[in-house]
Amino acid sequence: MSDREEARFPLSVVILAKNESINIDRCVRAVSWCDDVVVIDDGSVDGTAEMAIQAGARVVQHRFESFAKQRNWAILNAGLRHPWSLHLDADEVMTPELRREISEALRIVSPETVGFRTCRKTMLNDRWLRFSDGFPVWIMRVVRNGCAEFADSGHGEVAVPEVQGTMGTLNEPFLHYPFSKGLSDWIDRHNRYSTREAKLEFEGDRNWKWQALFSGDRAVRRRAQRHISRRVPCRFLLRLLYQYVWKGGFLDGSAGWQFSWLMATYESWIVAKRKELERQSCKSSGR
Repeated sequence: MSDREEARFPLSVVILAKNESINIDRCVRAVSWCDDVVVIDDGSVDGTAEMAIQAGARVVQHRFESFAKQRNWAILNAGLRHPWSLHLDADEVMTPELRREISEALRIVSPETVGFRTCRKTMLNDRWLRFSDGFPVWIMRVVRNGCAEFADSGHGEVAVPEVQGTMGTLNEPFLHYPFSKGLSDWIDRHNRYSTREAKLEFEGDRNWKWQALFSGDRAVRRRAQRHISRRVPCRFLLRLLYQYVWKGGFLDGSAGWQFSWLMATYESWIVAKRKELERQSCKSSGR
């Protein structure tokens, strides 16, 4: 199949962005084969919107509330031209291999299929974190518009939410560059994320059931394991050992150690902020 024929398959691309001038050009140009690329911009002040337009995208402004809400809003309100949509963040990059796989999948897709799970390669200093990031982690990023919705979970979204229909699988990964804007930016973002995570932990997860630990769905098992891990002591050390030893992060070299340490540190921020919320609650209740 030629590039021109691939460009005609029924897919829109939605890209979420806020102050992503470092990433937006690369992200948009990697999907230049698509005739409907829409950047949902959250009031960027660094020229992101202008760069996206110059690269060939449409830009729609909408205030960001959460990843899932922003993606769902785009499906309903961004005037997508095609019945299917691929959803990316500005620090993610489509690959030619995944483009071809999506093209073939949509050519033979069944009416019952409402979405596709895919995975991504997380990069640090041009090193693929194959082991320390637990590749592959399956996430829903291709949906039949109006037939599947994204769902929030913590600072992000449910990896593969429950849908009314069949969920397909795309094996070719896309690329993720979470450190593209520097370590300080990563720390600032995860400081905000840890505040949300701590609040969620403090409020409790009322929908959790122990049976989820034995689910045949890997995404469901991961959420259940995460729920259990929130209630054990020494979370910094356990997260470090989990990322670096159990997952095999040491096989990623120095990048694996750096990533494992950062994720363990992030875990410690959540614990500290949750304890702070507990102390504030005790003071307000007079205990």
